[in-house]
Amino acid sequence: MLNQDKKKNHELEEQASKKVTRWILSGLGAILVLVVLIGGCYVGYALQPANRHDEDVVSVHIPAGATNSQIAQILQEKKIIRNAAVFNFWLKSHSATNFQAGNFYLSPSMHNKEIVSQLQGGGGRPVVGHVLIKEGQTIDSIATTVSKNTKYSRQDFLKLMKDKSFMKSLEKQYPKLLTSSMNSRGVRYHLEGYLFPAKYDVYQGASLKELVNQMVDKTDQVLQPYYSSIKKKHLTVQEVLTLASLVEREGVKTKDRRMIAGVFFNRLKANMPLQSDISVMYALNKHKHSLSLKDIKVRSPYNLYVHKGYGPGPFNNPSLDSISAVLNPIKSNYLYFVANLKTGKVYYNENYDEHLKRNSSLGQ
Repeated sequence: MLNQDKKKNHELEEQASKKVTRWILSGLGAILVLVVLIGGCYVGYALQPANRHDEDVVSVHIPAGATNSQIAQILQEKKIIRNAAVFNFWLKSHSATNFQAGNFYLSPSMHNKEIVSQLQGGGGRPVVGHVLIKEGQTIDSIATTVSKNTKYSRQDFLKLMKDKSFMKSLEKQYPKLLTSSMNSRGVRYHLEGYLFPAKYDVYQGASLKELVNQMVDKTDQVLQPYYSSIKKKHLTVQEVLTLASLVEREGVKTKDRRMIAGVFFNRLKANMPLQSDISVMYALNKHKHSLSLKDIKVRSPYNLYVHKGYGPGPFNNPSLDSISAVLNPIKSNYLYFVANLKTGKVYYNENYDEHLKRNSSLGQ
């Protein structure tokens, strides 16, 4: 009897063990299914556009030799995609290769295929035109240039220049470049001075934001080697570009630009107004060969005959030569300068009486 009882107990234990095993396996199976379902849902979510409602263009730099995983990480950091690992898996599953190095203009609203198409070389978008920004052009002038070379009107361009949301998105992309401009008050255009003079390709289907982003990105690229120097000189980017925009129009030769930059710094140090005619013409919003007494009294924060300091911001979009002149001025004791309008020769003086005599001799 004892052996039979042991046998029955053993059988009951085996049955109980099998039930527990089946229950565990059933539970694990349910958990596995749940994990797969959740994982599948997340992957589906991660493969959607990062923000289908955000069409702002973001500049993305892909370095030469970057791997797919590195590219995915860059795109995630720029918030173009939701998840780098999922995107990288998607690239592998679609055999996506042949990515190009360089700067690309992408949007969080883009689907994966659109992003890949851009990174493989612009998606075959043909260049339908060019926009040439000349040294010293103002935003008002650039608006006309854009309207003549793209499908966008002058009004479209100027409206975008006043778009606060777009300005904030650019500041977020280029904090070193644009923060001082965005913090400046009384500015006519926060991007005045920040649309670098160069030739820009216009791609088929490109938005106006994409075109402007190219210009701002170019300025950032040009200034990258100078940010540390600007900081060491206790200047802001806004101040440097403001002086550079005056130097751009006041001088032609590199030496003169460096001399004029030095004069401006001398006047700032002496707490004197810069008294540049360029500032008055910008305040008047018109170009004049000579200014009247009424002109130089125009009420505007941009009138540096009346106001001391740098004013709200740049008066045009200066060249690298003028920017370099401001960062490398020639030191002197000069406080005044005047140019011979016929020959272009610039004369410098230390005091006002000498300056008046020179003006008189030039008949200006």
